[in-house]
Amino acid sequence: MALDLYSARGTPVELQYLNWHDMVRTPISKLDDDAFTRVRIVLMSALEDQALRFAHGAARASAELREGLARVRRIELHQGIAVRSLLGADHSALELALAHKQCAVEVGAALAQREAHESIASALRFVLLEDMDHLYRFAALLDRVEGRDANNILQSYTDIVPARPSILQHRAPHDDLLASYDCTTVGLPSRLHLLCMQAGASQMRGLFAHAGVAHSDPVVRQLLAEIASIEEQHATHFASLIDPRETWLEQWLLHEAAEAWSYAACVQQESDSRIKAFWEQMLDYEIGQFHFVAGLLRTQQGQDPQRLVPRELPEPLPFASQREFVRKVMREELELSVAAQRHVPRSQESQATRDYRAQVDAEGSPSEAVAAGYTWTPGTELARLHPANA
Repeated sequence: MALDLYSARGTPVELQYLNWHDMVRTPISKLDDDAFTRVRIVLMSALEDQALRFAHGAARASAELREGLARVRRIELHQGIAVRSLLGADHSALELALAHKQCAVEVGAALAQREAHESIASALRFVLLEDMDHLYRFAALLDRVEGRDANNILQSYTDIVPARPSILQHRAPHDDLLASYDCTTVGLPSRLHLLCMQAGASQMRGLFAHAGVAHSDPVVRQLLAEIASIEEQHATHFASLIDPRETWLEQWLLHEAAEAWSYAACVQQESDSRIKAFWEQMLDYEIGQFHFVAGLLRTQQGQDPQRLVPRELPEPLPFASQREFVRKVMREELELSVAAQRHVPRSQESQATRDYRAQVDAEGSPSEAVAAGYTWTPGTELARLHPANA
């Protein structure tokens, strides 16, 4: 059943501050818990991080919203810490990279199939194939550097195969821009889909840009740098689709709706009872925050929030393997690029993109080096080379 944000009761924002104990939860089991529990953690961590980034930007641009933003922003920080604490320290940096890529692939594929606005659906499918290739590169690196099988993390839900080669994903900055939707006609599902995917790309950009300090291997550091740069492209890609005519307060309400909608999906599909109870608490908090922002929209802009966010949210996104859809997109759209604010055959790429690619790949591409000759094999490459030891 879809969530009715207006009739649902949430905890008032003044009662939502977590104590230090509640901010640090017992982590999930890396190997025993279902991989989609980790996918949900990754998605909600990204959305909480995005809420913070948005709130700081809005506070710089709107003096009248600063007090409300400060109140909710502190809560979002505490929520984000609590969500991230569910990922244990036994995850290596490369395993976390794989987990984030599995989230991007499976959530992106699920949303692409539901998206009614073709330009947005095209962007979701386009980025999906790039995330698939990143997952394959990280799997190869995990195998060759740590001797670990990526399927310990992915649990066979997601294929480990090359997609659009990462070396071909480097584009001139302006070529990642698309024409935005029209905020007067676009539906709420499209807005929610974009906020979820932009959150994931932005979180991965930061994660990969900083993760290199934990590694001494220069190839590992270079691959993380390369993928971080592409995540900036993805964040730009999704952000360009959002109509800049939306006010800061309208955008804030949409962010709260996206978080509530996503937490509702987590509650509905979580298999771990302990984690489900946590999702229920976070959903309750987000409903309270939505009511708070809806009140501001009424009093400060004289708007009915239901004009922007209808009484019932869309049906929750499904957390499940999207293997067949991903394979179909790979067969049909692998050779695409972006130019002139649309997806085009690679032969129509701009000279600016070709020049940019030549510059950043002047001394080779780490994504090519780490996966040279790699084919995923159960139990790592050593099992294939020495089957007696498998």
